[in-house]
Amino acid sequence: MSAALASAAEHDLAGRYDDAVNALARAAQAGDLDAMTELGKRLVIGDKAPLLPKDGAGLLIDAAKGGHAEAALKLATLTALGAHVQQSWPGALTLLAFAAERGSESARGQLRVLAGRRADALDDQNWRRLAEQIDLRYWLTAPPGTTLCASPVVRVHPQFVTDAVCEWLIEQARPGLKRALIYDPVGGKDVADHMRTNSAAGFDLMHADVVQAAVQTRMSAAVGISVHQMEGPTVLHYAVGEQITNHYDFVNPRIPNYAAEIAQRGQRIITFLVYLNDDYEGGETDFPELGLRYHGAKGHGLFFTNALPNGEPDLRMVHAGLPPKDNEKWLMSQFIRNRVVLGARAEVQAS
Repeated sequence: MSAALASAAEHDLAGRYDDAVNALARAAQAGDLDAMTELGKRLVIGDKAPLLPKDGAGLLIDAAKGGHAEAALKLATLTALGAHVQQSWPGALTLLAFAAERGSESARGQLRVLAGRRADALDDQNWRRLAEQIDLRYWLTAPPGTTLCASPVVRVHPQFVTDAVCEWLIEQARPGLKRALIYDPVGGKDVADHMRTNSAAGFDLMHADVVQAAVQTRMSAAVGISVHQMEGPTVLHYAVGEQITNHYDFVNPRIPNYAAEIAQRGQRIITFLVYLNDDYEGGETDFPELGLRYHGAKGHGLFFTNALPNGEPDLRMVHAGLPPKDNEKWLMSQFIRNRVVLGARAEVQAS
C-alpha cells in the first residue's frame, strides 16, 4: 500500500473523509497511480467523497494510461455500460485484456467467462486473443422468449446466460452478502423482518464488473430499455427455509419523499431475474394474483412488469420468493426504471 493510500485509510477510520480525499488528490497530482485510481473510484460513486463521476472517470483513464491494472479494470465496466465515458464493447474488452496482462485475476476470470469458459480454466493465457474470441453478438441480443402472462407481462427467456456466468455471479456476490431488509413506513427506516429472511449483495458502478454489465446488456435487448435505466444489480441468496413473502417491487408510495424519488429516479417498471442454480426443491417465484408459480432453471431469465403503462403501481404484481426446501437458491435481480439511474446501487430491501 502506498503512503497516500495508508494516509487516506487512517483518515477514513477517524471519519476525516475530506482529509482522505485531499491526501489522495495531492498524491494523484504527483503521479501516484494507486492514489489516482482510489480517488477516481470514490468520485465516480461519491463514496466518502463528492459525487463527481466525470472527474472520477478521468482519473481512471489517466491511471490506466499509466499502466494501472485496477484502473483499467474499473474503466472497462464504465466503458461497457457507457457510464460517464464513451460506450464501446470492443474498448471494454481491450481494457480487460490490458488489466489481465498486468496480472489482474479478476480480468482474467471475466474474459474466460465472457468467452464461454470456466473462470478457472487455464487453456489460454493470450488475453488479447481471448478477448477477440468473445462473441459480442451473443451479449447484444436476447434468446427467444415465451410469454407466461400477457397482462401484466411475465416473460421467460430460457438459456439466458451460461453456467459459467451463473457461477461467476455467485462467487462475486458471496463475500458481500448481508441480511436483506424491508422498509418500515411506520418507523421510516429499513429493518430486518420475518417477511424477508434471505441475504443479498448489491453492486454499484465501482463494484460491478464487465460480466454483470454484459448480463445487463442482454437484459436490455430482451426488454428494449437502456442499461442506463437499470439500478445496480443485486444477487440474492436463500438458504434452506429462507424466503421473502408477498411484496411489490415498485417504489412504495408510502416512503418519505415519494414524489421526489419518482421525479428524480422514476418508478421501478420492470424486474428481471436470472436463476443462477436449480438444484433445489421449492423456491418458486410465486404470483398469487396471476395464478402463476415459476421454478427457474439454471441460466434462465424471467422478467415481469411492476407498473401500469402510465407508471402507476400495478397491484396485481404482488409476488413472493418461496423458501427452498433442500438446498440453497441463488438469483440475480435487476430493477429497471422509467428514468436514467445509471447503475446506482439497489437498496437491499423490499416494500
